[in-house]
Amino acid sequence: MFCNRDFTLLWAGQIISQLGDRLSQMALIGLVYVKAPGSSLQIAKLLSFTIIPVFLIGPLAGAYVDRWDRRKTMYVCDLLRALLVVIIPLFLFNKGSFIWIYLIIFLAFSIGRFFVPAKLSIIPQLVGQKDLLLANSLINTTGMIAAVLGFGISGLIVEWLGAQSGFFLDSISFLVSGILIFLISRKNGHHKVDIKELSRDLVKAIQKSIWHDVKEGVVYFLKAKEIRFTSSLIFGLWSALGAVYVVIIVFVQNMLHSGTRDLGLLIMFLGIGLFLGSLVYGRFGQRISHYKIIFYSLVASGIMLIGFVLGISYYPDFSIAALLALLLGMVIAPIMIASNTIIHNASDQQMMGKIFSSLEIVMHLAFLVFMFLTSILAEHIPPQYILVTVGTTIAALGIFQLVVHRKTPW
Repeated sequence: MFCNRDFTLLWAGQIISQLGDRLSQMALIGLVYVKAPGSSLQIAKLLSFTIIPVFLIGPLAGAYVDRWDRRKTMYVCDLLRALLVVIIPLFLFNKGSFIWIYLIIFLAFSIGRFFVPAKLSIIPQLVGQKDLLLANSLINTTGMIAAVLGFGISGLIVEWLGAQSGFFLDSISFLVSGILIFLISRKNGHHKVDIKELSRDLVKAIQKSIWHDVKEGVVYFLKAKEIRFTSSLIFGLWSALGAVYVVIIVFVQNMLHSGTRDLGLLIMFLGIGLFLGSLVYGRFGQRISHYKIIFYSLVASGIMLIGFVLGISYYPDFSIAALLALLLGMVIAPIMIASNTIIHNASDQQMMGKIFSSLEIVMHLAFLVFMFLTSILAEHIPPQYILVTVGTTIAALGIFQLVVHRKTPW
């Protein structure tokens, strides 16, 4: 596979781009730690601008990527992100207001939504049909590994060199990625772009693609019992993730007295746990119903979250925290896998894209709403109380579902 020069350049570029994304997130957390230490609300505000483009820009990006030269789209995206990110350490880092940083982050992550479909779309043009499965597997697997390890590396870099240096390195990573992608041969066809036509299509896409798909997805949810029930569980899970996300950042910083180093490494261990949990469930998951797996995993996840909080509160040691984070990742992993499998089995093929598109929007809305809610509460209530409450709620939800559906034939 690596004998293919163009694919190797793409692969190297996306690895570097993944590391750049992790550096962005850690640098933002480090920035808040310096300018507003302990403020969960400020972290929530900043991180929300990295999430909003997922459902605001994401549904439009794919349609336009198909009209453009994908290679050019990718390196232009990377170069634009490099220019935007470097503005933060050069001109905005020492300013009292976060407003301009919000704007820069929103623009950078909005541009990133065009990079992802362009990367996935260009692969068939770089490799032969017989190598397509291997190429996709390599891109996805190494991308996941880079993302997981990237959190640990980025946390260490930002802790040692400072958030300002983190932004500079992030900008450099996008620049290097853009140069590597620029070096890819111009094999993919170039589509001539009509600006007026694009503008008209953009309006139509907003009016029809997003709202029409969401509407169809919601109607389908209401009619299909299995999808409706599973979607409600996914909504609850992402609400819990949102409720925990920012609060646990502040909690770990307070308990382990580290801005980004220990936090990044703990996210890395959590990612390793998710990977191991996925492997175990993929190997043995067929032996038990998908619904029961979800309910048992909810109970285990709630208990592990409580154990993580109490363990670090009484024994603020990184090795203990890393072990608990790994175990937490392992028990969370089966929930999303089983949920997606249920939806795959219960959905019409023609509706599947709309369903997952609608789910993507619902999940991120649930995440954002509860992230802001608990970040506001965390300004007045100790983070560990909030986290234990969320863990108890998750476990109680799992127990409730097991009791209610104990006689249900799955």
